[in-house]
Amino acid sequence: MLRTIQRVAMWAAVCAVSAGLASAQMGTFMGRVLGEDGKPLQGVIIKIERKDIKGNWQTKTNKRGEWVYSGMPIGGTFSISCEYNGQVMDVLNGVRSQMGDPVELKDFCDIQRLSAKRKAVEAAQQSGQVSQEVLKEMTPEQRAQMERQLKERAQQMAKNKALNDAFNAGYAALQAKDYQTAVDNLQKAGEIDPKQVAVWVQLAAAYDGLSTTKTGAERDAALQKAAEAYQKALELQPGDAGIHNNYGLVLAKMKKYDEATAELEKATALDPPGGGKYMFNLGAVYINTGQIEPATVAFKKATELDPKYAPAWFQYCSALSGKMQLKPDGTPIPPEGMKEACEKYLELEPNGANAEGAKGLLQLISGKIETTYENPDARKPTKKKK
Repeated sequence: MLRTIQRVAMWAAVCAVSAGLASAQMGTFMGRVLGEDGKPLQGVIIKIERKDIKGNWQTKTNKRGEWVYSGMPIGGTFSISCEYNGQVMDVLNGVRSQMGDPVELKDFCDIQRLSAKRKAVEAAQQSGQVSQEVLKEMTPEQRAQMERQLKERAQQMAKNKALNDAFNAGYAALQAKDYQTAVDNLQKAGEIDPKQVAVWVQLAAAYDGLSTTKTGAERDAALQKAAEAYQKALELQPGDAGIHNNYGLVLAKMKKYDEATAELEKATALDPPGGGKYMFNLGAVYINTGQIEPATVAFKKATELDPKYAPAWFQYCSALSGKMQLKPDGTPIPPEGMKEACEKYLELEPNGANAEGAKGLLQLISGKIETTYENPDARKPTKKKK
């Protein structure tokens, strides 16, 4: 607030302006800007805009944070704002000029007060608890905005609770292999918020599980629903390799092998470190459809992408075993890489699930396969006739 002597000095300066101003009935606006630390701010831009007719003026605060602007037409209606560092800090609307003493804008652009007010309003909006003191400080626009925010927040909280309840129930049912209950709850979650990737992924898994309990057209329908759920998940998160992988496996169950291959290749491109498992899955798709050659290629690629992924080495060895040939004496001729693949599997998992199978294939390579056939009945002694 200006000191009395300063007010007198400024008003005297105003009165010293030509008598023409007085006869034209001009008024004066004045004020002082304080920073967030309560100290005066210099260089704050004060903008004055006349609202009843066109007119714009501006000035700046001095080193004491003070500003004054004279020559305002009496009876006009003005909007006065202050800008600091390119940001509008405060606005006063409906300010009227007057004859006589200058119009002093007390508390205008008191940044310390404005900052405290803003923080109080933000806290009220977050908590939903508004004191009468804060309410008085709010403009009608701020009150309306807060009411909208509180309403939206209540609606969002209710929506979130319903979404969480449905998702959690569906996920628990899926873990318990109660697939129909899982489908029912996860469908509900998807209707509440269709933008949740996790909901569509789990719904797809639930339909996939449900297909294992069905046959015929019902199985096909469940797999189709699983595929559609994965498609929705990929619309929201197209760069997720895991979703492409799972979608590819569902497509394979639907016997859409080309599409399944494309999805598993996308998964590998998106996540090279996980490529070993994705190519292994691709190999499994080919094996299950009797396509040994592309399966062999996929398993070999899996070992290259992830040399420590033991199952890929065994399946590569197993796939190559179908290409073995025999010498005339029955000695096996293993294809290139078969022996090394089985040995690599045993190196990685000497007691793994496929350890006995790998040992058997290695024994087969090193031994001799009997190629002749003898009728066991031919060796039975014939009974003499009495």
